[in-house]
Amino acid sequence: MPAKIYRPAKTAMQSGKAKTHIWVLEFDQEIPRKIDPIMGYTSSADTRQQLKLTFDTQELAEAYAQRNGIEYRVIAPKDAIRQTVSYSDNFRFSRIQPWTH
Repeated sequence: MPAKIYRPAKTAMQSGKAKTHIWVLEFDQEIPRKIDPIMGYTSSADTRQQLKLTFDTQELAEAYAQRNGIEYRVIAPKDAIRQTVSYSDNFRFSRIQPWTH
C-alpha cells in the first residue's frame, strides 16, 4: 500500500509554528469510501487510512518505510516567504501612494 511522507503546514488557527517540525507518514486510500444508504454516513473498510505515524526527521520516516517494505513518496514542504514591513514605511517621503486618513 503506498504512503506519503510530508511535513504538515501550520493551521490557520495558530500564529506559531507548533507541530510543524515533525514528519508524518500517512497511507493512501486503497478501497473507496461508501455511503450508508439508511443513515448517510460515509464509511470505509480500509483501516490503514486511519493510521498516521509521526517522526522527528524525514530520514527516520523514509528508513521506517524502507525497513517495512512500504512504497512511499516524499512531498517537499513549502516554507512561507515573509516580507519585512516597517511601520515607518507608511510615512516615507518616497511613498508611491499618498498617505491619507
